[in-house]
Amino acid sequence: MKTSFKNHIPSSEITPKNVYTARRAFMRSAGILAGTLALASCGVSEPLVTAEEKVLGDPGYSALTDERGDQVNQLSQITGYNNFYEFSTDKEEVANLAKIFPTTPWEITVNGLVNKPIKLSVDELIKKYPVEDHVYRLRCVEGWSMVIPWQGFSLANLLRDVEPTSAAKFVRFESVMDLGKMPGLANPLYPWPYQEGLRMDEALHPLTLLATGLYGGELPAQNGGGIRLVVPWKYGFKSIKSIVRIELISEQPATLWNLIAPNEYGFYANVNPSVDHPRWSQSTERKIGELSRKPTLMFNGYESDVASLYQGMDLKKYY
Repeated sequence: MKTSFKNHIPSSEITPKNVYTARRAFMRSAGILAGTLALASCGVSEPLVTAEEKVLGDPGYSALTDERGDQVNQLSQITGYNNFYEFSTDKEEVANLAKIFPTTPWEITVNGLVNKPIKLSVDELIKKYPVEDHVYRLRCVEGWSMVIPWQGFSLANLLRDVEPTSAAKFVRFESVMDLGKMPGLANPLYPWPYQEGLRMDEALHPLTLLATGLYGGELPAQNGGGIRLVVPWKYGFKSIKSIVRIELISEQPATLWNLIAPNEYGFYANVNPSVDHPRWSQSTERKIGELSRKPTLMFNGYESDVASLYQGMDLKKYY
């Protein structure tokens, strides 16, 4: 495994792949569900470490930082403060509601404009693609942020293996709909299922991750288990959770939040401190667990990596 930033602690000193694999097997044999983590506050106070957190949280991860030196958030903060409207619009209620949501086994279908469509389980994907450590900033459009140590693999690896046709220009993602275990799906205000999309070059970018775990453990239900997208230079709502289908298509796909409020949620949703949301300034942010605010970075701090994707585009128009 390797970290996504050269200045981070090498993952070889944190969690070797055989240890990670063994931890997954142990958790299954012990019957520990990924969604049984303790509910935390939004992080202003310091939550207690739970028994589950000792199992899921590798002490080595707490020393990791992001590109600008911000330490990773505590596991209980990451798992206790979640936007996941399929469960609830209350961020601090999601973890409790997600306790009964099964994240294993989990299958994902990749089809559309491809030569080799597939349907694989997450376990099969982990065997097929090397799992890596990536410490990424998560910036919510609501003005808060976290630093999260993910485990996963590059989406580009999967897309190349299904052999996109020349007509494939966009990638559409679709979340699971489990009416019996996701009470938020009963809310008629949202055009379910949750769907998101990327341009093909965004999907193939090395930073774009399919996450299968965090903090050295499995991916909890409230954080998008069994598998989710992580696109660190975009606002968090682009990083769709609990994916069951990836479809390659020729036209720009509809996305849930853009369908609801196109004047507030653009298709690109790149973090841009100079383009405010109608209800929230984007110039500053508050990291969960801290009281003070700090300046928001262009492309969430990944400008040197991704700015070339948007060369010549009016980023205030294509927000």
